[in-house]
Amino acid sequence: MASGWAKDDATSDQIRDSLNDEIRRARSALPQGPGSEYCDECGEKIPEARRKALPGARLCVACQEEADKSAQRTNPYNRKGSKGSQLR
Repeated sequence: MASGWAKDDATSDQIRDSLNDEIRRARSALPQGPGSEYCDECGEKIPEARRKALPGARLCVACQEEADKSAQRTNPYNRKGSKGSQLR
């Protein structure tokens, strides 16, 4: 079904692009470089299991949860292209 000037598979392209953006964002948030034995924020010891599961970890679980909460954001792009946004 064609909708105006959009290609027939434009919706699929938008969904794929949105997913790729989120994958890139998530990968960029992964820790880089050497990990730490002690949390950079609170100084508590990072458990061995966490350091093995997440190489490069620099925060304990509690501090990482706080960092994740503050890092949540909304996507400024409206890739859905609703009629209302197109008519404005």
